[in-house]
Amino acid sequence: MLRGARLLGLFLLCLLVLEAAWMAARPTQFNRWLIDEATVGTSTALINLLTPKVAASAHESSIVASGGGINVRSGCEGTEVLLPLIAALLASPISWRMRLFAGLTGTALVFALNQLRLLALFYSFRIDPVLFGRIHGFVGPLLLDLGVLVFFQAVLRRNGIGRRWA
Repeated sequence: MLRGARLLGLFLLCLLVLEAAWMAARPTQFNRWLIDEATVGTSTALINLLTPKVAASAHESSIVASGGGINVRSGCEGTEVLLPLIAALLASPISWRMRLFAGLTGTALVFALNQLRLLALFYSFRIDPVLFGRIHGFVGPLLLDLGVLVFFQAVLRRNGIGRRWA
């Protein structure tokens, strides 16, 4: 019981520090790059690869196309899922080497899942605003969270920890 409380406390402390650092980074060029270039730029390229006739273009934090586009706001770049994952990895009783590997792999996973979510949002907005609302408000965040939870559980099991916590 005491060990679980220590792990929870360490997780919450790590999450608090990461969230504070991220809030401090929001008004910086890094945040603009993350949203405008990495997130919107990649999504736009994927849209044009999948459906060239749409001719989507990236304009700062927006994906613009005839027939409708979407705005990507702060939080839509995946950090709301990534920061708790990183905090959980930092608090977990695993080696630093595994933390680094899982952190890099988890970051790539969050980015890929978030790109799929943005594609679903872009296409659903063009088809049905109600469907867009459901994906935006419930389905997309739920699938991102589940993907990260499954990944974290796999990391724990890989390190022989998941079975003890089950």
